[in-house]
Amino acid sequence: MVSGRRAREADAVSMPDGGPPRRWARPLGLAARKRAYFIMMGTCLVLIVLAWTLIWRFSVTAAIVMSAVALVVPPLAAIVANSGPVNRQ
Repeated sequence: MVSGRRAREADAVSMPDGGPPRRWARPLGLAARKRAYFIMMGTCLVLIVLAWTLIWRFSVTAAIVMSAVALVVPPLAAIVANSGPVNRQ
């Protein structure tokens, strides 16, 4: 039985270019996915509110760009929230 550092090295995959070993990614847990979802949706709300209450006074183009970025965030947040194992309760 391998333990400690050797076990971690055995789990890692070395890169073909001789770089540091890369670990296999594990799916995010439910709490991490919820946290990421709420952070992304909060960012979306902040972008929209800032764009049309403050930024539009200085640059309408910047406000439109911020709104376009905020438009892309909710689908990505849904993808992040739904990635991972199904949690049946």
